[in-house]
Amino acid sequence: MILGNLSGLSEFRLLGFPEISHLHPLLFVVLLSLYILTLMANTAVAFTINTDNTLHTPMYFFLTQLSCLDICYLSVIIPAILENLMLGTVSISKTRCAMQMFFFLFFGVAECFLLAAMSLDRYFAICHPLHYTITMSSRGCRSLVAGSYICGAAVGSVHTLITFSSPLCGSAIDHFFCEIQPLLDLLCGSTLPREIQVMVVAVFAILSPFLLVIYSYIRIISTILHMASAESRQKAFSTCSSHLLVVTLFYGTAGSMYLRPKFTYCAPVDKFLSLSYSVVTPLLNPIIYSLRNKEVKAALKK
Repeated sequence: MILGNLSGLSEFRLLGFPEISHLHPLLFVVLLSLYILTLMANTAVAFTINTDNTLHTPMYFFLTQLSCLDICYLSVIIPAILENLMLGTVSISKTRCAMQMFFFLFFGVAECFLLAAMSLDRYFAICHPLHYTITMSSRGCRSLVAGSYICGAAVGSVHTLITFSSPLCGSAIDHFFCEIQPLLDLLCGSTLPREIQVMVVAVFAILSPFLLVIYSYIRIISTILHMASAESRQKAFSTCSSHLLVVTLFYGTAGSMYLRPKFTYCAPVDKFLSLSYSVVTPLLNPIIYSLRNKEVKAALKK
């Protein structure tokens, strides 16, 4: 359906990083190294969890899904950046650009909702431990993951269809991949309806799951503070700290990109923010969970 609505221009030009062209070789080596390291780290976490029976719990099931999402999410962006750094300005077909935007939104939004599902898992584990095994059953966990992917597919389809079926009055995208914000500048006429659409979808895809995370952790912290044992409080906080750190990194960078008006956009800043949530965060996720989690560290050693 998406591909059938493409019309007008047949290709775009991704400008990449023309302002720092002298640093392209260094950036290429750095990003390629980070890409390989991130793939290895996330694959190691997913493989370890799947092969260690002691980690077959809902929390680690979600962590496996997070690692898989990070691998897919990163693989949409990094090859485009590396191609741009190697060749300079890159021509990209409209179909490929549309697919790039779709999969970027698909995996990104799915991760937003998956992080919210992980906060629900911690909420039920700490606030309702007696009902935890029933509430977070295998079927329930799979449903939450499926819901995350459905939301990602819906947002990706809507954004991509509307963007690439609208009349475009330019072909030069001041970015290193087909991002939403730079494409707004190519729309003919007033961009206000599209800006409103981007903001509404961002509220649904970023702010709504983030508010669910905030509510879950308010209840979690309240429950922890009422625990009688200091050891129990410390254990409960330790199981949540890694997830809180990941949530802060991901929602913070994504929110600063999409939950602001168009007149505040600045191409160099936006490129830096895109690199932060599309390259740095997927690398930090497995490091945070493995270094701050005794069970994962023990399984990795084995």
